[in-house]
Order: sequence, then structure tokens, then C-alpha cells
Amino acid sequence: MLNPDLKLNAKMFDKDVEQIPIRKGFGEGLLFAGEADARVVGLCADLTESTQMHLFKNKFPNRFIEIGVAEQNLATVASGMAAMGKIPFISSYAMFSPGRNWEQIRTTICYNDRNVKIAGSHAGISVGPDGGTHQAIEDIAITRVIPKMTVISPCDSLEAKKATVFSAQMTGPVYLRLAREKTPVMTTEKTPFTLGRAKIFFLPKHGNAEVGIVATGALLHNALLAAKHLEEKEGMAVKVLNLATIKPLDEDSLALLAEETGAIVTVEEHQIYGGMGSAVAESLSKHCPVPVEFVGVDDHFGQSGTPEELIKHYKMDAESIIAAVKKVIKRKGHFNASA
Repeated sequence: MLNPDLKLNAKMFDKDVEQIPIRKGFGEGLLFAGEADARVVGLCADLTESTQMHLFKNKFPNRFIEIGVAEQNLATVASGMAAMGKIPFISSYAMFSPGRNWEQIRTTICYNDRNVKIAGSHAGISVGPDGGTHQAIEDIAITRVIPKMTVISPCDSLEAKKATVFSAQMTGPVYLRLAREKTPVMTTEKTPFTLGRAKIFFLPKHGNAEVGIVATGALLHNALLAAKHLEEKEGMAVKVLNLATIKPLDEDSLALLAEETGAIVTVEEHQIYGGMGSAVAESLSKHCPVPVEFVGVDDHFGQSGTPEELIKHYKMDAESIIAAVKKVIKRKGHFNASA
């Protein structure tokens, strides 16, 4: 069942559930942050409306800079503005920022501990027909590895808005991972967002869970659909953890979930190598080693197609998550027998 303490959207499983692009939440959050703090400035690389930064630009034209198609310049100009006391937000497609300008983010922003916020829009393969060149499925890996970087992957537009507002209030480099397509709204205005704290969105009606699903970003909805099916159709006790903050990682919540269930499935719209699943496995190997199955892109580039076709093709749909759950439970049995 859905966790009643989190005040989640009770209609998230309805066919007509409200769907809003996660990137829109970023745009609304940036506008709110700009209204609250005059130090907030916006810089974009020729994708102002696509990244939803036009909301800020229209309200604060004198605090917005159009850099043009020059993502490396985007990062270095922002670093200089941060050194002068501004709070710059930079936005582009995730493939280009933090993709193309990774070294400038690493050295000019993070090495110097500049207070720059990086919004990587159109992340994941659900970008769809733009194809593999524009589908960022390595961005979590390349940002979480940089010292001093905070990495946030919101599950819906409302969480993205809260994460954006929080990013403006905290000090230090932040990467915000944003999806392009409309995403089911799973949270509400009253659902809490806390940096570095994962939240249990789905839990058994009674007793302990026998498997834990750890999901991040828009695919959290597929994880919840899978959990609902397993509970109602197969009588399986499942917990689903929304891991919105990938760095700093909520190692305590992960260890507690692994200790309770003895089996974990990670779900992300990203390469399974180096991404959120890898971060979870790194942590559990130290604190509570259990069998883990990884749902994500398995060492492939993306390709053109509709978002639905691609999610199914790369085995990140609810059916594939259900299959991964059943597989890890089998492995748990072997793991316990050999322990």
C-alpha cells in the first residue's frame, strides 16, 4: 500500500493520473528561488524553453544570460559569477551539460567549490525519437564521482520543484537530473523532500517486506506499479524506496531495507554500470551484503523510438521489474542456504 505518512497522490495508479514533465518543476522552482533571492541568476545554452528556464527569463530578464551553443563556456561563466557571490543555475540537455562540459564542471566548478547548480534536462532514454546521441544515460555516473558534487534525481515535477528551491538555499555544486516526457505525479505539495533522505513510498499492509525495490527518477512509477501488482496478484510483501538523492546517499535507509528484506532490486533510467544501482551496491557491500538485481540499460546506447517502446525494449517497464523481483528472491534463497 502507499505510505500514508508521506501524503502521496492517491490517484497515481489511475489511468487518468495527472502527468507533468519533471523539467517543468525545475522551471517553476527556479522562478520561486529567483523571487526569494536576488542572487539567483540563470544561464542557458540555447535551450531556454526546452529546459523551462524561460519562466525565470521572462520574470528576470536582467538576471538571465543566453550563452548560446557553448556548454563549456556555460560552466566557466557560471563559476565566475558564483565567485562574485551569485547563485547561478545553468541548464541544457544532460547529454551536453554535464556531458560535453564535464571537465569544466569538475575543475572550474567543483574543484573550486563554486556554488553552481547544474540542471541536466532530457535525461534518460525517454527523450525518445532524438535517439542515442541525445539520450543521457551516463550522467549519474559522471556526476556522482566528482568530489563536492550533490546529485539529485527527482521522481516527478513537484519533487523537482522542491529540489530546485532547496538547491538554491544550500551552498555547493548540485546536479539536478530532469526528464523530458510527461511523468505521472506521484507526490503532493505536502510530501516532504529532504536532501540525503530516501523515503518509503510503498510498504506491506502488515509485517515485513520480502523484497525491497530502490528506484530513482520517473521510473519510480513503474516500480510502484510492479509493487502494487505483486501485492494484489501474487500476495508478495514489497517495499519501494524513492532514492531522490543519489549523493549524499542515504546509507542508513538502504541498510535497514536490505536487513529487513534480504533482497534488493534497483530501478533507474540509466546505465546499470556506475549509476544509482552501483551506488546502492557499493553501500550494501559495506553495510549489509544481500543479493541485488539491477533494472536499467545494460551496456548499450539508446536509439530512436517512442518513450514507451524504449522503456519496454530496454526492460525497464513494470513487467521487467516484476521479473527482476522474482529473480532476486530466488537468489536470496540460495544466498541464505549457503550462508
